[in-house]
Amino acid sequence: HVQLVESGGGLVQPGGSLRLSCAASGVIGSSMCIGWFRQTPGKEREGVAAISTNGDSRYYASFVTGRFTISQDDVANTVYLQMNDLKPDDTAMYYCAAEAAFCSSLLYLRARAYTYWGQGTQVTVS
Repeated sequence: HVQLVESGGGLVQPGGSLRLSCAASGVIGSSMCIGWFRQTPGKEREGVAAISTNGDSRYYASFVTGRFTISQDDVANTVYLQMNDLKPDDTAMYYCAAEAAFCSSLLYLRARAYTYWGQGTQVTVS
């Protein structure tokens, strides 16, 4: 069983930056896909970025390409989402998710691809 804890959210002005962290514990396989998602009230959860823990692949939603970067710290079992040039439309609850699989395609930007979820961290750009 995998436990995920997000942190790093907060209030930031437009154009600012935040770094979100997703700390994973429990049974962490050598081949895991970790994704970041976001959700606002009344809308579906949308994929932001995903990374294979073996580091071979990364995927980004088109609306964050060039602004957000997903990365990992193998020692700390933590995945980061560096968010730059934040916009008010980026305001949402951000969640990380994990699945015991390689991130083999853009399908891993879909929420249904993941089994394990964290509780979320709020990002407000205003």
